[in-house]
Amino acid sequence: MYEIDFSKVARKDFKTINKSDIQFLYDSLYDFAKNFSSEYEISLMTTGKIKKLQGQKEELYRLKLRTYRVIYKKEEDRLIILVLHVTTREGAYR
Repeated sequence: MYEIDFSKVARKDFKTINKSDIQFLYDSLYDFAKNFSSEYEISLMTTGKIKKLQGQKEELYRLKLRTYRVIYKKEEDRLIILVLHVTTREGAYR
């Protein structure tokens, strides 16, 4: 199982989200981390729920959760999913 770590920006993002959505996001992220494997990631990529972001210096991925977008990166050596940013679709790619 992967561990989830939230950046300072992601923690700040959660302060602007209502409580029911926060619970949904936490539950979804922990379920994502619990089930994460390369096969699971590929299956989510084929459905469009995960997409590798282009034009970035590091490998970043976007995970769609309802109207929210979670930008994350994997750190294989520590088995951590680092959540960098949580926002609605309108503000996700700025």
